[in-house]
Amino acid sequence: MVLIFLGLIVFFAAGALQSLNAPMSQYKGTVRIVGLVVIGLGLLTSCIKQIDAGQIGVQSLFGKVQDEVLVSGLNFVNPLMEVKTIDVRTQNYTMSGVHNEGDVAGDDAIRVLTADGLEVVIDLTVLYRVQASQAPNIVRQIGFDFKNVVIRPITRTKIRDNAVYYTAVDLYSIKRDEFQSRIFKSIEANLKSRGMVLEQLLVRNITLPASVKGSIEEKIKAEQDAQKMQYVLQKEKQEAERKRVEAQGIADYQRIISLGLGDKQLQYEQIQAMKGLMTSPNAKVIIMGGGKTPIILDSKN
Repeated sequence: MVLIFLGLIVFFAAGALQSLNAPMSQYKGTVRIVGLVVIGLGLLTSCIKQIDAGQIGVQSLFGKVQDEVLVSGLNFVNPLMEVKTIDVRTQNYTMSGVHNEGDVAGDDAIRVLTADGLEVVIDLTVLYRVQASQAPNIVRQIGFDFKNVVIRPITRTKIRDNAVYYTAVDLYSIKRDEFQSRIFKSIEANLKSRGMVLEQLLVRNITLPASVKGSIEEKIKAEQDAQKMQYVLQKEKQEAERKRVEAQGIADYQRIISLGLGDKQLQYEQIQAMKGLMTSPNAKVIIMGGGKTPIILDSKN
């Protein structure tokens, strides 16, 4: 648009030179041509709009938002049309108690009251994106600053509304996932009605009062100790069972041996042992005494 206005100024300036009979009036034709060229370039650049990848263009003519959106690439539009871009990729909005970590400088964490009347501090990140087809409606109803107009207040309000159904201990431990799922559904429905998609809701940190946190840590430690003791007792029971089975096996073995060994069996085993000695390569002297057990001497000694 700037080139168009500049070309018009140059074009009308040529007419002014002619009326003033100035020395440069002889160049009025050239000046008019230059003005027309500038107007042409202005019209050409105003008719072509480039939209970057991951963005869409929203058109407005004299303040009236058009329903048609411009996709990424080069687009030919009315030169009088004003085009503004909106990012349709996944965006995040972080509310954190850590300085300069969130979208708002300073402590921007969400402080909520739980069912037991305690104040809990929650750090949260919202992942969302704009539906391209709904971008014109978003601009009409909300404007371009939808992050601060919609995302921030709705998220903070829904978290406070749902936190009252949980105790501080539940939020910190066993019901954290349930709480996150509950606020996700609540915020998702609200954003969907406004043309935006909630992709994910990340509860990054839940900070409890120091006294409550200390009590929870002691409780968790006691539960861990109890589980450890149960493991030790179970292990001891298994060891005792193993020893009982081993002792029973030894007793059964001894009983079987005592029942199966007789005089004849012992004599047979004695003869077999003597045969082994006689066939041994080592020289042996066997003295058969009057008793039942022979005396065996090594000839090397």
